[in-house]
Amino acid sequence: MARYTGPRVKKMRALGLNLPGLSRKTVERRPYPPGQHGDVGRRKITEYGRRLMEKQKLRLNYGVSERQLRILVAEARRSKQASGQKLLELLESRLDNVVFRAGFAPTIPAARQLINHGHVTINGKRVDIPAYRIRTGEVVGLREKSQKLQVIEESLAGISLQRPEWLDFNDKDREVAVTSLPTAESVPFPIDILLVIEHYAKRL
Repeated sequence: MARYTGPRVKKMRALGLNLPGLSRKTVERRPYPPGQHGDVGRRKITEYGRRLMEKQKLRLNYGVSERQLRILVAEARRSKQASGQKLLELLESRLDNVVFRAGFAPTIPAARQLINHGHVTINGKRVDIPAYRIRTGEVVGLREKSQKLQVIEESLAGISLQRPEWLDFNDKDREVAVTSLPTAESVPFPIDILLVIEHYAKRL
């Protein structure tokens, strides 16, 4: 399944929560599922449906394809850490998420575009791979010519999420130092990660 590019708020309404990485908009104005009968109450959700919804939260918020998520789940299961905790660490460690959480972009799709266009640097060197996995001690910044881009100026002027503790922001140089690896508590929306691991238990 390819990366989702359709209406973002519609997907958030279907899941019943805000996904800050997907959109700055919220579901507060219409907090019910989309469709003709969306505001008359939800149908009973099966156990499979619950697992699928939790998985979709990750896919949509972090903008990863089904194949990418399967690979990350497999890697998390091979690690010595708890699989769910490791999976969330891997997703939060993606460069496009770091650019978003630093405040350089309003959403993860916008962050991905900045990276693809060569505006982002790591330790002073340009990196154009959104899935690049950041490491402790690395410094994520912007090319000098890119620092005054309108999308970056507007995003920094009104960041939608508080920066996580594992990022140390330098406003003068417009860069963030990665002081530690992200944890499951860094995820900015409710997620039952065990249901995601269960979803893939018989699929890997």
